[in-house]
Amino acid sequence: RIGAVHSVVFGGFAANELAVRIDDARPKVILTASCGIEIDRVIPYTPLVHGALRQCRHRVDQVLVLQRETARAELRQYGFLDWRATVDGSDPVPPTPLNANHPLYIMYTSGTTGKPKGIVRDHGGHAVALLYALRSIYGMEAGEIWWGCSDVGWVVGHSFIVYAPLLGGCTTVMFEGKPVKTPDAGAYWRLVEEYGINGLFAAPTAFRAMRKEDPEGRLFQRYRIDTLKHLFVAGEKLDTPTYQWLSDLTGRPVYDHWWQTETGWPVTAPCAGLGEREVRNGSTNRAVPGYLVEVLGEDGQSLPPNQEGDIVLRLPLPPGCAQTLWNDHPRYLESYLRTYPGYYHTGDGGYLDEDGFVHIMGRTDDVINVAGHRLSTGIMEEHIATHSAVAESAVVGRHDELRGEVPLGLVVLKDGVAQSPQQVEQELIALIRDQVGAVACFRRALIVPRLPKTRSGKTLRAALRKMVNGKDFPLPPTIDDPAILDEISDVLIREGEVARPGQVL
Repeated sequence: RIGAVHSVVFGGFAANELAVRIDDARPKVILTASCGIEIDRVIPYTPLVHGALRQCRHRVDQVLVLQRETARAELRQYGFLDWRATVDGSDPVPPTPLNANHPLYIMYTSGTTGKPKGIVRDHGGHAVALLYALRSIYGMEAGEIWWGCSDVGWVVGHSFIVYAPLLGGCTTVMFEGKPVKTPDAGAYWRLVEEYGINGLFAAPTAFRAMRKEDPEGRLFQRYRIDTLKHLFVAGEKLDTPTYQWLSDLTGRPVYDHWWQTETGWPVTAPCAGLGEREVRNGSTNRAVPGYLVEVLGEDGQSLPPNQEGDIVLRLPLPPGCAQTLWNDHPRYLESYLRTYPGYYHTGDGGYLDEDGFVHIMGRTDDVINVAGHRLSTGIMEEHIATHSAVAESAVVGRHDELRGEVPLGLVVLKDGVAQSPQQVEQELIALIRDQVGAVACFRRALIVPRLPKTRSGKTLRAALRKMVNGKDFPLPPTIDDPAILDEISDVLIREGEVARPGQVL
């Protein structure tokens, strides 16, 4: 309304991560609640803000605090004001007209360097794309009730909790809770019945958690979901067992689809609002109008159907997609447009089948997807490197039935370290929790003798990813010493991480 650019930061991040974003966005004002509620835990937010303000270089003019009775905050520090008292004493202002290309918000997403990427969303194209998606993809009409299950601090929360349903005249449901333990695995179905929800969108992680605690669907049977037309899932790969369980349990169409923070709305999806119902197991479905999805090989040439390569989008991009990074357009060009001229490089690998259905196989960089949250393993490695006992490390994503992926640390200790491996591991877990946040789900740091390297000194992370996920792989031609792979395999077996690590073909 006032024309200010906003940036919402996920409440699960530690003070250090908040400070990084403050220094990059350079805000005049911070808005925060006094606390958040995580199942049975109350998380005070103002200590995180205090900690971030002590660490960051940029000076924030004011901090407005919405006091929640669950845990009220002390507002003694200079510049901290009570939200309600401030609003009550203010005068209304008319809406501010802006150019369609004016920045609307900054959405920080994990990059492969220590500095997060500030995706910039515009006003006009964003509104056009989201209203189109709400109608054509999700099949929602004005007056209907929509529930986008996400954190508001992530792109799904922006696009499909706040903007799209409100642009489209829908009621939007906001829920502070989890799919389980608030109070049980029937929470989603209870809300569908209570509010008459017509459309629902959540990450596969949510349904995996529900299936784990209610495999027979006994809690589901307590509720009527007659109003629910269909379910959409995205944010990570939808595994076949979860899809089948959800489809059989609800009797509703379950649609997988794929998009990114950068695009702001779906790239591939069945357009339910246009009458499209065909789905294909293991696929996120075909490209929606506005996108042309191709698969390129290392030589930049298009690959034939069913051959895996880099997923790219042919330029120009449709409305709503990010056109730059906050105060760093050269990085935008380098990250997305330089690899394959004429194409936007998604960073995902996969293939198209003979009918144009897109199959996403995973990230091609060092960003992993933990329960729908994209997190940089490179940043975790940087924090691990600050530990006095650590010589070097590699953090890779390991498949997890519940969260999709979780980080696994492989750590080489300095010579002469007196601490036990168990003590180092616990300190590293605490370090990542403090510096990145509990959202990282960093719970294992295995001590290994060496890391596999190329002759030029680069860590062979692709080989490590396949190894910890039990996938066989060809011997990397540039490896310095193949014996290192056997050493790490022995550690993985001894520590019980995998029954059979991936082996050299």
